[in-house]
Amino acid sequence: MTPDDRSSSGRPSPTTARLESGRADLSRAGAGRSEALFWRNRGGGASAVTERDDAGYADLRSYAAIGDGRTVALVARDGCVDWMPLPDMDSPPAFAALLDAEGGGRVSLAPVEDFTVERAYVEHTNVLTTTFRTASGVVRVTDALNTGMAGRLPWAELARRVEGLEGSVRLRAEVRPGTCLGTASPWVQRTAHGAVLRVDGLTLAVVTGGEDGREDDERHIAVDYVTSPGSRHVLGVVATEREPLYLPRADDVDAGLDRTVENWTRWTHDFYWDGPWDEAVRRSALALKLLLYSPTGAVVAAPTTSLPEDPGGGKNWDYRYAWVRDMAYTLRALFRFGLREEVHGAISWLLGTIRDHGPEPQVFYTLCGELPGGHSERDVPGYRGVGPVTSGNAAADQLQLGVYGDLFTVVRLYVEHGNVLDADTGRMLAGVADIACDRWQQKDAGMWELHDEQHYTTSKLGCWEALTGAVRLAELGQVPGDPARWRAEADRIRAWVDEHCWSEEKGAYLWYPGSDGLDASILLHAISGFDRGERMSRTLDALRAELGHGPHLYRYSGMAGEEGTFVACSFWMASALHLVGRRDEARALMDELVGEANDVGIMAEMVDPVTGDFLGNLPQALSHLALVGTAITLADGEDAIPRVG
Repeated sequence: MTPDDRSSSGRPSPTTARLESGRADLSRAGAGRSEALFWRNRGGGASAVTERDDAGYADLRSYAAIGDGRTVALVARDGCVDWMPLPDMDSPPAFAALLDAEGGGRVSLAPVEDFTVERAYVEHTNVLTTTFRTASGVVRVTDALNTGMAGRLPWAELARRVEGLEGSVRLRAEVRPGTCLGTASPWVQRTAHGAVLRVDGLTLAVVTGGEDGREDDERHIAVDYVTSPGSRHVLGVVATEREPLYLPRADDVDAGLDRTVENWTRWTHDFYWDGPWDEAVRRSALALKLLLYSPTGAVVAAPTTSLPEDPGGGKNWDYRYAWVRDMAYTLRALFRFGLREEVHGAISWLLGTIRDHGPEPQVFYTLCGELPGGHSERDVPGYRGVGPVTSGNAAADQLQLGVYGDLFTVVRLYVEHGNVLDADTGRMLAGVADIACDRWQQKDAGMWELHDEQHYTTSKLGCWEALTGAVRLAELGQVPGDPARWRAEADRIRAWVDEHCWSEEKGAYLWYPGSDGLDASILLHAISGFDRGERMSRTLDALRAELGHGPHLYRYSGMAGEEGTFVACSFWMASALHLVGRRDEARALMDELVGEANDVGIMAEMVDPVTGDFLGNLPQALSHLALVGTAITLADGEDAIPRVG
């Protein structure tokens, strides 16, 4: 997805019982356990012995995600919200300690004494519970980005409920906005209704209930709480951008958290899955729901920017955009899960956006359906000092032929599930197919968005996938015109790949003709149906031998020294093994891979195969989509993915 170098009140809660029994939907062992970790107090604030380094950065594996359909917040195990753009996922982040521990800003809430941590999502939701155990007692914090009666609220509302379980625990909360990645300076303004925080067009207020004390200075607001068995307290952060700020009562924020639990539970009741790896699939589906931008229907690749793929630096990208490829994989999952509204919203947004900016699809768009703007670097340290920190993505102007196949995969799935295209979309798709007939002969940047343009094998196969899809849509009466040319060019592409891209010596499809390297994205064309025979099976063995590290795969040759293994590629390997008939191998690999998520089921883009450390932006849509897609393939068999050839 980036241009590669090389390439409150004490009243009872209606959902207290559910919160008490809330459990992690996924663990590294796949058994629903939650992890207990030890944290130590430093100078009055909680900090981690094992999870935060001396500069204050938490391990990426420590983050859980919560969201409201508009933005996503990342909550570390020590109770710090280290990332929360407001009001949208692609807004300048007012809370960005994830990339600037000193000046980025965070919302912290934790005991002031040493503690251990256990945490879990409330079952069937994206509401997080964190239980802190100290020498003096036990307290539970429940976190949500609150939603309304009919979807998202017209303002942002972070709700943090504090419940005393045992003994007495003193906690300290701080709401400290940051510099929006070095572009703004926050300040506290005192009004007749209390202090508010302002930064870069945002107005924020801190709503509290049951606090033991509250103070503020020029840049932050702090709140103290003391719990007892059965006590109930609230910390809320509400925000608007360049509009008046509604100030809810603490009871309203508290009740909103219960409503949010109910909203998530209602959504999962409409979710259908009867296959294996139930907990992993459901948790990934919930993670993907967080990445659906509800105002438009777009799917964000990840809600973060600049988390390094290479610990040495240089591979830091902004993923807060909607890739056409991710939309294709998302729709397949949504169809399988029986989720109709999300499907229609996503495809309507995508097709309308392509029409607005045509005649051919772009690689990705903004979440509001605009063309991406420029690319810049911010003068902040970056995660653990690894830069650069970027805004914008320079891959926007690349030619990537695979996008044609992604588009036609989306539309074909939509039609084959009993839906009908409008006439404007049909005409647009006929035009895109004609463009693909010519473009396939050009060099491009490939799926991995490389500076080195080549005749990448999988780019050609993206055009093959598009043209065979166009033929099928024409046969179904959804796309106008005579498909003879599309069929003929698809046949030419197949013949070209068979002749130029197969190496008998290597026993594999090559990265591109003349190269000795391999590319794991060829796995997608076992899934597309281009090849599920002997050549593809031999290619899988070659990929595992050259790009494999345990159950994992690097993206392409030469990456072992530059970045981590690519999570999605590892799942694609399991799908491909199944589709070429090696089903026992596929299931064994899938069993191993589902345990690679963190304690609450979140996955990043990459994993260091030696240490298990997360690398790259997170939660990563493509990683969760690959898990879900592989589960669908293995559960439903070969018929789960129709051949397009």
